[in-house]
Amino acid sequence: MVSHSELKQLFCAADAVCFDVDSTVIREEGIDELARFCGVEDAVSEMTRRAMGGALPFRAALTERLALIQPSREQVQRLLAERPPHLTPGIRELVSRLQERNVQVFLISGGFRSIVEHVAAKLNIPAANVFANRLKFYFNGEYAGFDETQPTAESGGKGKVIKFLKEKYHFKKIIMIGDGATDMEACPPADVFIGFGGNVIRQQVKDNARWYITDFVELLGELEE
Repeated sequence: MVSHSELKQLFCAADAVCFDVDSTVIREEGIDELARFCGVEDAVSEMTRRAMGGALPFRAALTERLALIQPSREQVQRLLAERPPHLTPGIRELVSRLQERNVQVFLISGGFRSIVEHVAAKLNIPAANVFANRLKFYFNGEYAGFDETQPTAESGGKGKVIKFLKEKYHFKKIIMIGDGATDMEACPPADVFIGFGGNVIRQQVKDNARWYITDFVELLGELEE
């Protein structure tokens, strides 16, 4: 069993840090915001809650929610223009500090690439370091499903992305930081999981994560020591 001080040492020695996006890097759940924008908020947020709690297989939950929302390309673009996601306090400084230390920062999300790339740009994270689901649209812009070949479209997908990153870049130590069950399940192959409850506390994660924080300032402090 690794001690808490050893976990902190692993974090400071990491060569890559992966962040979940919804309710971690940003304050909102992107799919719920899209549902609200499209007028089907209540039905979709209940499904999100069940998916995050691990009660529904991820792909089934995603398929069902998107079938309810049916977002067009124009609606996604309008959402980003009119209601852009809000960065969680401290994340900009934390990502910047990690990058100064030559740590590779990745965003791994079960949300949508168009929204996650918007967030990545705010944090100076290259689009190549974004792993998320791709919405598909017909030529007239209407919803046509999502790319089911993306690893993030299935249960266990975040772990598959981390395994891929280890194989491709030969990282020695990868940290996964997130609020949900799907983030915690990515460790292993991640070397350390840090649960984040600064926007929403998921009891299953709080109870089982060996390192749980509610403010990114704590991680900044570890890097400064």
